[in-house]
Amino acid sequence: MDFWKYVICIWGEMIMNNLKILVVMGGTSSEREVSLRSGQAVYDALVRVGYNVEKFILNENNVCGIIDIKPDLCVLALHGKGGEDGTIQGMLELAGIKYTGSGIASSANCMNKILTKKLLQINGIPTPQYAVINKGENVIDFVDYILTKFDFPLVVKAPCQGSSVGVEIAHNKELLIKSIENNIDYDGEILIEEFINGTELTVPVMRENNNVISLPIVEIVSENSFYDFESKYTTGMSRHIIPARISNDASDKINKYAIDAYKALSCKGVARIDFFIDKDDNPYVIEINTLPGMTATSLVPDSAKAAGISFDELVNMIVMQAL
Repeated sequence: MDFWKYVICIWGEMIMNNLKILVVMGGTSSEREVSLRSGQAVYDALVRVGYNVEKFILNENNVCGIIDIKPDLCVLALHGKGGEDGTIQGMLELAGIKYTGSGIASSANCMNKILTKKLLQINGIPTPQYAVINKGENVIDFVDYILTKFDFPLVVKAPCQGSSVGVEIAHNKELLIKSIENNIDYDGEILIEEFINGTELTVPVMRENNNVISLPIVEIVSENSFYDFESKYTTGMSRHIIPARISNDASDKINKYAIDAYKALSCKGVARIDFFIDKDDNPYVIEINTLPGMTATSLVPDSAKAAGISFDELVNMIVMQAL
């Protein structure tokens, strides 16, 4: 056995030394700064593990530089439009370059919260009720209509942004109209969602060999009214509680729906499924993140740590799955 362990170790080192890995970070979205932090953390982990790795800071002028470098694998640490929506994935597939995370269609569907909700509903996975307004429609008429269907508060979302960019909670008609007008230019449409008054939770899901598994459920407690950009990326503005303070029955439901959502949206690599659970233990999937944050305050590394997986091990698992 010692001989074969030695052989496996040598084989692993050969792979690490011969592969050319590129950590792609930055991008052009509103989440560029977060991406740079995720990318640096991932790069540092890959160096510690022993890979031959370089950083690539993506902008609107150098995207073809990835093809010029000809890496064996791109580790995508991008967030938001241009990185998490299938566009960079399409370019890499055309160039025959492997990459981490979900494929083109899955990335595009998960990036658009409206498409995500439609696919969740088709697959019988609970998600909050919603309505959509497109740019150019009469906002007053739309608001008057949806107020016959929904009660306040309501959640207003730019559907293709991340890190809670373009998200507001409206508590009356005036604020609802203002929130729509404030955020509709992001994507040309707005998602209006019923507010679930309960506990915010998230579940990382990934593949282990041929199985899809969930990591420990994380309960999120924010210092602000909801888990917004400041809460996510400012130390001390939120707490991640593991294990989540929910019943065993609720935990079972959430783990099932998280894995169901991962499969229904054809995710790959590590994805993070966000939930709210109401006072009656009913869970609702809010959104799916196909390239979740990997910063010092991020949820996935915290969940992995609770499962006994170090940050370096997690990053190595992501790389090995993509290869």
